[in-house]
Amino acid sequence: MITAILIFFPLLTGLLVFVTNNEQARKIAFASAIVELGITIFALVKFVHGPDPQFVLDISWIQSIGIHFHVAMDGISILLVLLTNVLVPLIILSSFNRNINNGNSFYALILLMQMALVGVFTAMDGFLFYIFWELALIPIWFICLLWGGENRARITFKFFVYTLAGSLLMLVALIYVYLQTNDATLGHVGVVRTFDIQALYSAGANLSSAEQTWIFWAMFIAFAIKMPVFPFHTWQPDTYVTAPTQGTMLLAGIMLKMGTYGLIRWLLPIVPLGVHHWGTTAIILSVISILYASVIAIMQKDFKRLIAYSSIAHVGLISAGIFSLTIQGLQGGLMQMLAHGINVVGLFFVADILFNRTKTREIAQLGGIRNVAPTFATLFMIVMLASVALPITNGFVGEFLLLNGLFQYDVYAAGFAGLSVILGAVYMLRAYQRTMLGEINPLTSTFTDLTFNEKAVLIPIVILIFVTGVYPKPLIDIAEPALQNIVNLIQQTNLL
Repeated sequence: MITAILIFFPLLTGLLVFVTNNEQARKIAFASAIVELGITIFALVKFVHGPDPQFVLDISWIQSIGIHFHVAMDGISILLVLLTNVLVPLIILSSFNRNINNGNSFYALILLMQMALVGVFTAMDGFLFYIFWELALIPIWFICLLWGGENRARITFKFFVYTLAGSLLMLVALIYVYLQTNDATLGHVGVVRTFDIQALYSAGANLSSAEQTWIFWAMFIAFAIKMPVFPFHTWQPDTYVTAPTQGTMLLAGIMLKMGTYGLIRWLLPIVPLGVHHWGTTAIILSVISILYASVIAIMQKDFKRLIAYSSIAHVGLISAGIFSLTIQGLQGGLMQMLAHGINVVGLFFVADILFNRTKTREIAQLGGIRNVAPTFATLFMIVMLASVALPITNGFVGEFLLLNGLFQYDVYAAGFAGLSVILGAVYMLRAYQRTMLGEINPLTSTFTDLTFNEKAVLIPIVILIFVTGVYPKPLIDIAEPALQNIVNLIQQTNLL
């Protein structure tokens, strides 16, 4: 029941927020997010380390075609649910000093987004996974369209079309695998087909090489658009820049993890033969993403756009590590999902503070802010160093494991992917130097230091950076059995 509560509580409070006034909506939404976080921590405390899903709710939904409302959490799911429910309160809190029109609708959409994200990470039925996947798109599309910046209609339309097209490809692939299943694969009586995840695993692994190839590409493209990975990334920079800050935080901090999670949970186990044949191609595309996005980030003059391209580079490394098919690569992918979610939310909040104080995102127009806002400069520096994977920060743990896994797969792939560490340091340190150091100018002379609410967002992010960077073992231990189970499923095909 805990899993169902985590899904439906934000839905119910979101509906309540929608019918309240703006000021009350903000408070109710934040209180809801805090309660949701408390339930998640309770589930984490009760969680027993092991490969099997826990907190299971399995109810027949559309019995005639074998669709179940089947949700549960294993070590992979619970960490991504934790990430979601840690970040949502911070995202809501980041808006408290901002004037948001129609705040009740804005906060209701955030809570509906939270509901869909938790559903994506806990669904153990292929059709239910697709439903939550699509539900997550609707609130963020409205948030970007109604509260976004210039040209938001055109940019959000492109975002919607890209992601919807990928979703339809994934649905076709899931239906094809579903048609190869029946209840007998689960030991049930009868031959009714089923979307149960274990049945899809079994049916997918028994498909021919040609069938697995096209299913691989249909699902990979869907997940690659969501992450995004080159060449499916073109919707991302404009959308991230145009979206309101809280929308960008949801997109980069949590929503892109739907794609990387999809690789681990659905793509690798369903089509292991397809992964064996085309995994190297996926790694090449991922490494191209790292290098391409890093070089473009170095050239950026807009700080928010720089962070957007840096996100493509980071997720490219996550994708490459996952396709290494090593336990270290999968561990690194999951740890980097958590680290990137925390760090990118911090960076986009820094960009929001800079813009609200100076009315510009142009890096060249800033400078000297450390002289007038030392607390802000210090916290920004910590988040920036975590983003470039400084040891003892959370970014280092994931990148080390990812590069370790890639090195086991191919030394050249690891070498090219490892350039992300150097290139990331170039664009992030340069951006920090030009915005925080140097002489004060007319734009930054009146820059004020952090307010209480702004500290309440950035300080927890900094604490998480150090806690998970210095001692990541509890998180790794929670996820390892489930990740090892994924690796074992692939190895059973005798391809490795």
